[in-house]
Amino acid sequence: MNSVEHLEYNTERPKLYIPEYGRHFQKMVDHAVSIEDREERNKVAKAIISVMGNLQPHLRDVPDFQHKLWDQLFIMSDFKLDVDSPFPITSKEVLQQRPEPLEYPQNHPKYRFYGNNIKRMIDVAIKWEQGDMRTGLEYAIANHMKKCYLNWNKDSVEDPVIFGHLKELSEGAIDLEPKGESLTESDQFLKNRVVKSQRNSGSNKKGQRNNRSKKRY
Repeated sequence: MNSVEHLEYNTERPKLYIPEYGRHFQKMVDHAVSIEDREERNKVAKAIISVMGNLQPHLRDVPDFQHKLWDQLFIMSDFKLDVDSPFPITSKEVLQQRPEPLEYPQNHPKYRFYGNNIKRMIDVAIKWEQGDMRTGLEYAIANHMKKCYLNWNKDSVEDPVIFGHLKELSEGAIDLEPKGESLTESDQFLKNRVVKSQRNSGSNKKGQRNNRSKKRY
């Protein structure tokens, strides 16, 4: 009965700074912090680092990895461990700094079927000088938009619809409709899609036949 009363529950124990190392490692670090003799404290700290490195022997002799282990040792000691580190001691404030938020690509919920790369392509085209090169790029973008539209939505789409979307996404900088040129016919995109689908289907069937023909031991 007494042994049950003295059981320790994790909810009652101090929180682990790096749970991956477990509570025994944390107790080793706590013991190192409590050692008053600096020479002995350094000795114990190096022993702990050695054991930490043994968990990943293929990395323990890599300098950058060694630096990481020492950083983790100081983290587990809540930066209370006063020892002679072979690497510059990273401050608690630096390790707790949050990275700058990433800039997510601009999305256009109405035209998600075009993908985010279309907007990047349009931004590049706008920066080009007017001329045959830019016109060619603009029509290439429009044709790709038409292909994406057909893949996601319907079996046909009129060119003015694509031109209108392109004008909207470019904020009026690209307007192809007055030029009177036509995009690739919808039937051509649909034909290529069917051929590609049949080719992929044939490859899958061939792979299945080859697998069935292999002997199994």
